Amino acid sequence: MTLEAIVETVRKGDPDRFLSVMAAPPALRADLFVLYAFNIEVARAPWGSSEEMIAEMRLQFWRDVIDAVADGRTAHQHGLVAPLRQVIKKHDLPVDLFRQIIKARRWDIYKDSFADMAEFDRHIDHTAGNLMWLAARSVGAPDTARGAVRDYAYGAGMANWLVAVPELVARGRIPLLDGREPALVKLASAAYARMQRADKRMLRQAAPAIMAGWLARRILRSVIRHPEQVATGQLRPSEFSRRGSLLIKSMTGCW
Repeated sequence: MTLEAIVETVRKGDPDRFLSVMAAPPALRADLFVLYAFNIEVARAPWGSSEEMIAEMRLQFWRDVIDAVADGRTAHQHGLVAPLRQVIKKHDLPVDLFRQIIKARRWDIYKDSFADMAEFDRHIDHTAGNLMWLAARSVGAPDTARGAVRDYAYGAGMANWLVAVPELVARGRIPLLDGREPALVKLASAAYARMQRADKRMLRQAAPAIMAGWLARRILRSVIRHPEQVATGQLRPSEFSRRGSLLIKSMTGCW
């Protein structure tokens, strides 16, 4: 799979992360695109079939790929496998984080609600948190930045989740333990507070990776003020507004 094809996968499948990568230094973009393309492929896998067994097999494919990379074996044929292997080896990325991302996506296959808040938080952390930390590692963030990056990622993941609530509900899923407005305000407030406590000095060391969450604070503030917008799908800013706010953040470095 050429880099051009990988970039196109991200451009079509995750436009906001695509824009965030294009705002990063050119030398760092390729590895970020590979990681985000992997995330797209895994996120798509559960939705590729209404048959639960087939959806499980699609996720198993990626588990097998990661296991093969970890063991130094030849992986299944897929255009993304070779670039992904290179990125993992180049940055010594922890393969268990990839496995957790894949495992978390099993939730998308079934129609069960989360058991409790701990399981819900773990889902956000293992998807958004793992991906952002892997991206941070790929741009050279030190281990000391882990806590700050994961706090920031939790807020970004929660914002994205709340934006996705109407679509998940339409697909027959139960994305929230409590969808009432006071509960939504509480969720958004906790996520916003976690983002605010993230050490800004540490975040600056991972800026090209955390740039993917540039809309999160704005979305969470909207939920806090107007929780009814979660159900009506009105949280996502316009493209003009998204691009403008990304430009400001990329120029000022204010995370």
